[in-house]
Amino acid sequence: MVNKSTNFIASLAKGLQVIECFGAQTPRLTITDVAQRTGFDRASARRCLLTLHQLGYAEYDGKFFTVTPRILRLGMGALAALPLPQLVQPWLDQLSEQINESTSVSILDETEIVYLARAAQRRVMSIGLMPGSRLPAHCTSMGRVLLAALPEAEARALIERSDLSPRTPYSLTAPGEIMDELAVVRTNGFAINDQEVELGLRSIAVPLKNLHGQVVAALNTGVAATQDSATALHTQFAGPLLQAQAGLMRVLA
Repeated sequence: MVNKSTNFIASLAKGLQVIECFGAQTPRLTITDVAQRTGFDRASARRCLLTLHQLGYAEYDGKFFTVTPRILRLGMGALAALPLPQLVQPWLDQLSEQINESTSVSILDETEIVYLARAAQRRVMSIGLMPGSRLPAHCTSMGRVLLAALPEAEARALIERSDLSPRTPYSLTAPGEIMDELAVVRTNGFAINDQEVELGLRSIAVPLKNLHGQVVAALNTGVAATQDSATALHTQFAGPLLQAQAGLMRVLA
């Protein structure tokens, strides 16, 4: 339940909820769309949207609202203030040069992973990934590493709240199947994803732990699916990933 003490600014909370309505699947929204998604009445949704428009955070064509690049200032400023991206970026750059593939670090945010840092060698996904990009946790290698680090009940609750619509014919969509996969990840210490996010893309991820053994992020590399099988990723990339994992543990105090 939201704490509505005297320190709680309801109008700010409403504005943030409206901003969260926009995403890759919902780039253009009407006042009615936002009212339905937030549970606000139309008048409240309209005031929030028009305020964003007047401040330059949204464009309005008379029916649809779309966010502008200015809204990136909100997330990117906060992301830049986090120490983790600054710590891991040099390691990502070095690892990417070593294996000649793109590498990334992400954290878990509810049912999604958020990219904190990335070193791109080549583009293997149809969408461009950068710090701040989001993907579903349940069907990504980094997401499964992060979910596997949670207590089982907490991980299952997040999976059951996720949109489990298949992204490819290879996507796991049953919560039980995904939980079984998390058990394998927990045992192996790494996650391999075989074209569940996008056809032609495979990835392998390992957890990043601090000196107390707590998982604070995930590290992965994503490659074109040219190997005979997805398990070949472990033979090919596990060594460099685990080497970077060990090095980062010393600095993630």
